[in-house]
Amino acid sequence: MSEPSFLDRLARGPILCDGAMGTQLYALGASFESCFESLNLTRPEMVSDIHRAYLAAGAEIIETNTFGANRFKLAEHNLADQVAEINAAGVQLARRAVESAGRTAFVAGSIGPLGMRLAPTGPLTPEEARTAFRDQVSALCRAGADALILETFGDLAEIQEAIRAAQAACDLPIIAQMTFTLDGRTPTGHLPEAVALALAELGVAVIGANCSVGPARVLPVIQAMRAALENQDLTGFRPTEGWHNLSGLKPYLSAQPNAGWPESASGRIMYPATPAYFGDYARRFIMAGATLVGGCCGTTPEHVRAMRLALNALTLAPSHPARVTIVAPAPQEEKPLPPEPPTELAKKLETGKFVVSVEMSPPKGFDVGSVLSGALMLKQEGADVVNISDTPRARMRMSAWAVAHLVQTEVGLETVLHFPTRGRNLLRVQGDLLAAHALHIRNLFVVMGDPPSIGDYPEATDHYDLVPSGLVKLIKQNFNRGIDGAGASIGRPCSFSVGVALDPGSWDVDREIKTLRKKIEAGADFALTQPVFDAAVWRTFLKRYEELHGPLKLPLLMGLLPLASARHAEFLHNEVPGITLTDAVLDRMRLAGDEGRQEGIKIAQELLLELRDVAAGAYLMPPFGRFDMAAEVFSVVRRKTS
Repeated sequence: MSEPSFLDRLARGPILCDGAMGTQLYALGASFESCFESLNLTRPEMVSDIHRAYLAAGAEIIETNTFGANRFKLAEHNLADQVAEINAAGVQLARRAVESAGRTAFVAGSIGPLGMRLAPTGPLTPEEARTAFRDQVSALCRAGADALILETFGDLAEIQEAIRAAQAACDLPIIAQMTFTLDGRTPTGHLPEAVALALAELGVAVIGANCSVGPARVLPVIQAMRAALENQDLTGFRPTEGWHNLSGLKPYLSAQPNAGWPESASGRIMYPATPAYFGDYARRFIMAGATLVGGCCGTTPEHVRAMRLALNALTLAPSHPARVTIVAPAPQEEKPLPPEPPTELAKKLETGKFVVSVEMSPPKGFDVGSVLSGALMLKQEGADVVNISDTPRARMRMSAWAVAHLVQTEVGLETVLHFPTRGRNLLRVQGDLLAAHALHIRNLFVVMGDPPSIGDYPEATDHYDLVPSGLVKLIKQNFNRGIDGAGASIGRPCSFSVGVALDPGSWDVDREIKTLRKKIEAGADFALTQPVFDAAVWRTFLKRYEELHGPLKLPLLMGLLPLASARHAEFLHNEVPGITLTDAVLDRMRLAGDEGRQEGIKIAQELLLELRDVAAGAYLMPPFGRFDMAAEVFSVVRRKTS
């Protein structure tokens, strides 16, 4: 009689998976800084002992020690060229352990996240992700795995790419598991119902939750998934190989929680959930509709043995537990309140009024007196808004949004808050957006930001989850519609007006235009440019854009930086990325001698007057905090309109 397939075994009822691999390797002396997956080659006996312990405890599924065996994570240990070898060894070790156990058990090839975020929130393209997953899947499949288990994914988009890659590379059944936080959402904010439906549409065999937190937090996740699948018609989606064996064309459910929240004791990581506690929850998971149960971080062979005893004691019908109907109350959709009116800047740009904006830097300390006095002077001279830069040149400064709030409340002048993505993760980005809106700061200038390596603290990290176009999209297509990045209500739509950066003098104009198009498609309202020192550069950019895409309708505020001296001009030209001065401008500044400041103002005024008809406004960047220079530059247009 032939051995049953993995899908045939699922159809017969509850099945028990093993527990933690990493925790057990650590307990046996492996360092957290080492590559656990490389132990398949360097310490195979250590990995085999763990497999045999779980099989002896009653596990029917053994996961390979390949969770992080993808090219990106292995590259951190200079092992990127050993993807195939490490994954194959992982399957072989698990297979030999099963054979030595003398009973039927299945080998599931473990696949975890790549360790890099996908675009637009990270640097990795979907194509690169699929290639990395396909390499790992192919190695696991060739080595003889019975199934694939995709686990501990926090990003729905990433696990979807992993599933597509796996389905393209082989026909093994797929177990797809995501991790959930204390609030019952994935780290990127998706609810269990959304996860279940999205993964079911891809035709995987098993859907579930793993890692996350303890069993008590995972149980409602499984219940929510069960309810979503019971209430959803899934006919018509693309099935996987062997899908006809599943009852009612619904995927099975799985639950593999951590052994509670980890704690540090005497220099070791400890997990509080006892084996008996896990045994009790194994029964609860099955009654909630799960078919596959097991453990993740912190679980041991003792936890698995307790779950085995609990499953043996259950008297369930042989049918798939999906017939247990658990109906969760449908969430009541809240009607979003109307958004607040647009900003004054947005109104002026909409009506075609020529706008003048001046950049200001926050103070080094907490005394904002000079900034407020400068803002008051600019308001009196006729500036429409002031731009508050955020840690310019990566120099430590007061928080920009605090300065913006003070300028608006104490001076009565509207601001544009510079909002760099660099150094902000997805949680901080969204929290800062809400805080800015609550402080009535509604104009944002989204930029990448300067790298810490050039500033006061070069050792500071600069991790980020969103590129500028991705942040624009989040603001305009989510927050301005009253929902956060995961689609949950934030109570009321925001009313942000969003600006983006543009360099019309870029050495690769077509690439700059392509980037600008992404920002426009994401919803950008206006653009601020790098300093312009040659009218021909501006006109050439506009002409090229029109050749490719038709007339540029996005309002552009041209950057103007009044030069203070010949030395200042030489420094900008030679040492500041993105700024190029013409020979004519450099010669004028050299000839000006001691009158360099006035010559710099005159050059900026000439450009302002020449380009006024093809720009929506001016973005003044006065050097060394000389706001009087900015006021003198834009006085030429204010005089003509007064």
